[in-house]
Order: sequence, then C-alpha cells, then structure tokens
Amino acid sequence: MRILGLHGQGTSAYIFKSQTGPTVALRAKLDKSFTFDFVDAPFHCAPAPGIKVMFESGHYTWWPKATINGIRGAHKWLSDYIEDNGPYDAVICFSQGCSLVGSFLLYHYRETPEEELPFKAAIFICGGLPLPVLEDLKLPISQKAHDINDETVRLLKQRAGELTNLANNLDQIKLGQGLWDNTKELVHDPNVMPPESDVFGIDFTAMPADVRIQIPTVHVYGAKDPRWPASVQLAHFCENRKTYDHGGGHDIPRSTEVSNAIARLLEELKEEVS
Repeated sequence: MRILGLHGQGTSAYIFKSQTGPTVALRAKLDKSFTFDFVDAPFHCAPAPGIKVMFESGHYTWWPKATINGIRGAHKWLSDYIEDNGPYDAVICFSQGCSLVGSFLLYHYRETPEEELPFKAAIFICGGLPLPVLEDLKLPISQKAHDINDETVRLLKQRAGELTNLANNLDQIKLGQGLWDNTKELVHDPNVMPPESDVFGIDFTAMPADVRIQIPTVHVYGAKDPRWPASVQLAHFCENRKTYDHGGGHDIPRSTEVSNAIARLLEELKEEVS
C-alpha cells in the first residue's frame, strides 16, 4: 500500500516522517507492504509554534492565506503532484494537511463526481475543514460553528505558545505534567459525541448528499486537543469512516499502545481498498 504523507502548517515532510516514526512509532508497526512518500508543501512559512523546540528543518504551508483561491490552488498542486509521482493508494495527513485533503474531496464530490479520485482512502490525524470552504459549497454553517472554530483555534495557539515558553524556561516544567493536561477551557466533552443535528454548530441531518466523502477514511484525534470539535466535524462528512481517539492533544503520540492501534486501522484500510 503506497501512501502519500501531507504535513501540517509550519512543519515539513521531514518532521511528519519523524513524527510517524521509523523505529518506535506508527510506521514501525507496519509490514513492508506499506510504503510512504512524504512531501513538502509548496510555500515557505513561519514554523508552527513550539516546533523548533523539537525539530530543525524548513517550514512550509499548503496555502499562504486560507482563501478559496489559495485552497483551490493547493488542490491543483496536489493533483499535479500525484499525477507526476503517483499512483497512491491512500493519503495520510495531519492538521492543515487534513484541511487540504478534506476540502479537495468535498469539491470533488460536489463538482466532478464522475471523475476517478487519485487515491482510494484517507487517514486524517487531528484535522478539520476550513469553514470558508463549506460556505463556498453553499452549506448551512451557523454562527455557533464560527464561534466554536474561532475559540478552538485560539486555544490551540495558546497551548502551542506554552510549549515555546516551557522550552525557554526549563525550570517551569513539572514532572508528570503534559502540555495538553489542562483541559478546563476546552469547549467539548470527549466522552459525549454530539447529535447529528448539532455537531458543534453544523446540522448534518440537513447536509446535501453530494458533499459526503465516500471513500474509506480513518480519523485519529485526541481528547485533549482544543481542535477536537473540528476533527469530529470532518469525520461526520465521511460515510465510510473508522475513528480512534488517542487521548492526547494536537499531536501524534508515539506510545506503543497508540501506534499499534493506528497501525491496525491502516491494516484494515488496506484490506478494504485492495
């Protein structure tokens, strides 16, 4: 199974490759029939908050600004890259990479459903959909959805800023306390899935059938991630989905338990699309 890896904003192919392991994390739990191609996004940008604490590399983004033209330009870049370097059986993406792939798929099903997709499955890790894309597709997006989106983005930036602060003040690090452990301000309860009629401000009972993602998908998200609501919204757009909550934050945990669980989901995905 050949998989294309699409990183998050302000990181890189090298970082995403490192985060998924060759030795202890996800990729180490898969057999040699799985191969990965990690690619840098086309635009340079500032590093994601806190990322330079752990990784030294270039930093890239899929679009300089999250406008419809910028996002659709990234779709064209993705299609061209796959045409030149594919074929791929699936894509695996993190954060902004999920926004790229999810929006690419929604436009496909709305505008060109008769055309064959350039991949058969998608693995989304801690990702959501840009609300401007949903509005461009004429979907009913409430003010509540915008308010939750704005607040969860703010909280994520706050947590990432705390990581940078801790890196500069090592004496403030407390044994046994993680970056994502303060969950008091989160807008969600990860133990309670919202009803279809109100998934953090989006009514999926009123969603048109032609903006549902039909290919098999895997959704990995963390209970302590401020952006958990966006991940759940993305999952609800997918008709043939499997989900896994790794219990952490906006990251890719590398523990044996989590890596094994995600690897099992990829093995199931491989059987489904073979």
